[in-house]
Amino acid sequence: MRGGVQDAVSLRTGVGARERGETAELEEVHRALLRALRAREREMVDAIFARVSSMFMAARGEDADYETGLRETVAAVVNHSLTEIEAPAEQPAPIPSAAIAQAQRAARRNISVETMMLRYIAGHRVLGGFVMDEAHRSGLSSNGPALRHLRTTQEALLERLMTRIADEYRQERERIERSREQCHVEVVQKLLAGESPDTAGLEYDLDDAWHLGMIANGQGGRRVVRGLADDLGRQLLCVSTGEDSVWAWIGGRQELEMARVERALSATRTVGVTLVLGQPRRAMSGWRLTHREAQAALLVAQRRPESTVRFADHALLALVLQNESLVRSLAGIYLPSLGNPVARETVRAYFSAGCNAATAAAKLAIDRHTVERRLRAIEGNLGRQLRSCHAELEVVLRLEELGVTPNGDTDPETAR
Repeated sequence: MRGGVQDAVSLRTGVGARERGETAELEEVHRALLRALRAREREMVDAIFARVSSMFMAARGEDADYETGLRETVAAVVNHSLTEIEAPAEQPAPIPSAAIAQAQRAARRNISVETMMLRYIAGHRVLGGFVMDEAHRSGLSSNGPALRHLRTTQEALLERLMTRIADEYRQERERIERSREQCHVEVVQKLLAGESPDTAGLEYDLDDAWHLGMIANGQGGRRVVRGLADDLGRQLLCVSTGEDSVWAWIGGRQELEMARVERALSATRTVGVTLVLGQPRRAMSGWRLTHREAQAALLVAQRRPESTVRFADHALLALVLQNESLVRSLAGIYLPSLGNPVARETVRAYFSAGCNAATAAAKLAIDRHTVERRLRAIEGNLGRQLRSCHAELEVVLRLEELGVTPNGDTDPETAR
């Protein structure tokens, strides 16, 4: 059987008897090397296992089952390596299943991929030491091409092993995270529905704490809410509800002031993310309420996206938007009565001026009497004084800004 070292020897057609004799002698030396390595296979496994198992002194998550798997992996990889040295095929043999299983086991125990890679490198060095030791004993060390081929074979094998193991580890971590995320989503949905599931896995204090509910839409939403929680020194509960959407709560024992939240947000990079906020609420009932507030404010954000939308700033509008029939009713009643755009601009200026006609006139750069005439005309259309329906008109004007027409539809030219 011709192995990797033999393949490194030049066997030319028509060589003389002396050359053929030297080649035969070299092949016999190579076979003797492999027999010696196989005879020491158990010794190699013990040495490599002792080295890699002592490197991190039982990393967090390692137990008897993991240690057993580690020894099985070392034995399988040593056997795999010797097989590759003996007779490397054009297509490398599959990575040992024990090594793949151990990578998945490490992922489940939160043992870092860096720990695994360092152990593979250390094991490779120990194995290389055995190979070189036997090469010197057999007299093969004087053959440069043969030694280079041995090293190349081992290095290529290590590269394939580390690449595949890292990939298996990553895939297992992704599977675990998806499973964990799905579990969290189910628990959160049950809590919002008023049920009482086991919440230990959430690692979030629900009962005796203050909570701020948030919804983040856009790539990087999870990063934004995590950064906010870190800046405020609060716990974070975050679950994905879509490809680019998360529900989140930040919580803590002390009441959270919105002024602190706004300062933290001003220092947070939120490009491409729309963040919708409820109000700080306490205990389990408050945890549900602040989320419902964020859900209501989301209806505003969806019609005119801004980087941050607070329920407290749009409470009436958000509540109205939850009822499509009410939206149509309000728009149908009040928008026609407000007349033309000039009249509506006058009403907006009047309300923003605290219902002071002189201040509104100054903002509009017109005469106060002109403002008063316009307002009386609008009151005539309404059949009531503006002060008596101030809140309704504010909401209707905001609906118009969002592009809602009298029939309740959204005008795509206005909403943006």
